[in-house]
Amino acid sequence: MEPLGLVVHGKAEPFSAALRSLVNNPRYSDVCFVVGQERQEVFAHRCLLACRCNFFQRLLGTEPGPGVPSPVVLSTVPTEAFLAVLEFLYTNSVKLHRHSVAVTFGLGQLQERCVAFIEAHSQEALRTRGFLELSAAALLPLLRSDKLCVDEAELVRAARSWARVGAAVLERPVAEVAAPVVKELRLALLAPAELSALEEQNRQEPLIPVEQIVEAWKCHALRRGDEARGAPCRRRRGTLPREHHRSLDLSFK
Repeated sequence: MEPLGLVVHGKAEPFSAALRSLVNNPRYSDVCFVVGQERQEVFAHRCLLACRCNFFQRLLGTEPGPGVPSPVVLSTVPTEAFLAVLEFLYTNSVKLHRHSVAVTFGLGQLQERCVAFIEAHSQEALRTRGFLELSAAALLPLLRSDKLCVDEAELVRAARSWARVGAAVLERPVAEVAAPVVKELRLALLAPAELSALEEQNRQEPLIPVEQIVEAWKCHALRRGDEARGAPCRRRRGTLPREHHRSLDLSFK
């Protein structure tokens, strides 16, 4: 058997920086996008996009046409989101800001990677400004995850902070902003004293529908989890153990 050759690894940071310098760089580019309602030109490199993303492979085809190719118009895609997607495709990393790039642009694979990262770094992620600026569509898959490494009580506090920021920005009531996402909170995981405290806070600042709190109390009263309803009684990876969990027969899946 022929011996394996020596594998030499270069430094990742200079390599990533060199590729990042090509993002939206007209030099050597062979495809131009017209992005967003402002119709901003964004330059890219066909071969890199095609080999990294099936969407672009289908969009760009296999061969460029003769002469200068016509710009590809993506008028419904926010420019900031599109540039962030390009940065990820070029460098395999991206720093997300106000918008949920994966959700906005519909890149399922990128969204899955973002969720996996937050699952592994849940507590740190919940304390960032970026978490508070997530859209409801971006927050939903996080709150549905069993793999979040954070306790439910902390998730409830984070959801309240998120809703307060959204309410201030949108000039809407906190409960209205929170409505699409709070249904994913698993209140039955909270101990009775925690649930009572949450109920009192909810009277002062409505966040969670009363019916949802009643369902959590029902799980406590019946001393069992309602598996027929799916996730509301299922533990997450970071759920701290509580005495009543044994009587609810809650499992991590």
